[in-house]
Amino acid sequence: MNNWKVGVPYFLSVSLAVILLSTGPAAAGDAGALYKSKCAGCHGPDGKGATGAGKALGAHDFASSEIQKMSDAELEQIISQGKNKMPAYGNKLSATEIKDLVEYIRGFAKK
Repeated sequence: MNNWKVGVPYFLSVSLAVILLSTGPAAAGDAGALYKSKCAGCHGPDGKGATGAGKALGAHDFASSEIQKMSDAELEQIISQGKNKMPAYGNKLSATEIKDLVEYIRGFAKK
């Protein structure tokens, strides 16, 4: 009769663990997949911009101080509206996806 007192906390803790585990790494993985599909063609998998297309278009190195000193809002605006030869992605990506890309780009400074 008292099994529900043990079962409910156990169920809640397992449910919380599943939710936390599924949202953390999945978001990072999604940003990586998004970067690979939208950005890596020019900026390269390492963010250096050293691809054939990146060199031809003048793609920036995401690890450079020039890019890393930009605010998140500036990077979000460039991704959304485009700049120079970079296309705009505001109509193709959600605001959350753009923020995720900015966070992913910040990771290149650590490499």
